[in-house]
Amino acid sequence: MIFSWIYEKEETTLMKTFLRSKGVSKSLLATIKFDGGCIWLNGKERTVLATLEKGDKVMIRIPDEGEHETTVGVDMPLDILFEDDHFLVVNKPFGAASIPSKVHPRLSMANRVKGYYQRQGYVDQVIHIVTRLDRDTTGVMLFARHGYAHALMDTLLRNKEVDKTYRAVLSEPVLTETHGFIDAPIGRTEDSIITRMVREDGKQALTEYWLDKSYPDGQTVKIKLHTGRTHQIRVHFTSIGAPLLGDDLYGGKADPDMLRQALHCESLAFVHPISGEALKIEAPLPDDFIKWESRQRDKEADIHVGTTI
Repeated sequence: MIFSWIYEKEETTLMKTFLRSKGVSKSLLATIKFDGGCIWLNGKERTVLATLEKGDKVMIRIPDEGEHETTVGVDMPLDILFEDDHFLVVNKPFGAASIPSKVHPRLSMANRVKGYYQRQGYVDQVIHIVTRLDRDTTGVMLFARHGYAHALMDTLLRNKEVDKTYRAVLSEPVLTETHGFIDAPIGRTEDSIITRMVREDGKQALTEYWLDKSYPDGQTVKIKLHTGRTHQIRVHFTSIGAPLLGDDLYGGKADPDMLRQALHCESLAFVHPISGEALKIEAPLPDDFIKWESRQRDKEADIHVGTTI
């Protein structure tokens, strides 16, 4: 894959300094040098020690990655929300892990994406997961289609330039404000390597929420994370007495329409680090959310009729 830029600054600079400013790491430069890549300055092959002047055209060729990994490709459904040469965004279903495990080595989203790459005949088939979701969380999941794109997105994430929003159903209607924050540190529970809890010696965690709708049996909320702790949304809402509906790990109520924690990654917004395009990619609400809200509206109507009578 070839990338090109025009150097626009007045002062001169070294090629390696310029490429570093474009997110080309030392390891990627080594790959370019030793694995079949190339660097050009104004159409001529040069090294990273070349000097750039204003108006110079820089081009690099990044070698194909092939499939140097052990992830097995499978032919399973893949709901694609967005794709270009650099990124793939999918709508992850309930029950699919992000990465393979010893117990389920072929059922993860990584396996599905690898199978898709194989069927499409892509030259780059290494799986680069940018944003993971828990097995039972649905919604927007971002993959980079090559290592350079992955590195650029990691920089955006570190700089908090990726805006990700969630939808959740709380099993108790405890929220009274339409907008608020939960600012509470999170750490491991004493007796488990899986569960987390709010504790004074935990890591700082901040969750922002907007109350969407209150129903007889719960509330729907929009959520934005300002930190990325394990199970952060689930732990924070449990800490205020409103675990997510269906979240048996954290004490959420069981519900016939919600057979998992009621958490959905609704949207992902960022400026494409290569094209410069502002993107907002959204995943529709899953069927279990829709069914639960429909049942709640029916229940509200029954309550209203009973009150009127």
